[in-house]
Amino acid sequence: MMKEWATVVSWQDGIATLHAEMKTSCNSCSARKGCGSHMLEKLGPKNAHVMKIASAEPLIPGQRIELGIAETSLLSSAFLVYMTPLIGLFALAGVFQMLFHSDLAAACGALLGGVGGFILAKGISGLLGRSASFQPVILSVALPPDVLRVSSDS
Repeated sequence: MMKEWATVVSWQDGIATLHAEMKTSCNSCSARKGCGSHMLEKLGPKNAHVMKIASAEPLIPGQRIELGIAETSLLSSAFLVYMTPLIGLFALAGVFQMLFHSDLAAACGALLGGVGGFILAKGISGLLGRSASFQPVILSVALPPDVLRVSSDS
């Protein structure tokens, strides 16, 4: 089970809105100057994801909760996203090459197969995303931020 902590932004009618921050290792990596991930991190949003999740237990804004998602669903999603366009690219390139006996036709087929694979992956991921096994679950709930008080007697 993959685990991650998130902060509750709001809770209404059994639906919690959560803010989860991505952790990257860019700060500790020595290859920052030539790394595309580091450049994308600087260009994109500030590493925050907002998501909604069902929670029967009322939650307070600012409260931290631990989310979990099964490794099998994560791995199958990654396989779908990466392999479907790749398979489409090679399959249609081969079919167009056999039909038209031209490198230009094979390149066009590869382009169509790759784009078609992305569209197919998006459609399948939408269907799989509705499945309960692909949804994150709440593993534990931390104390609300106003419950713990520390005072010093001087």
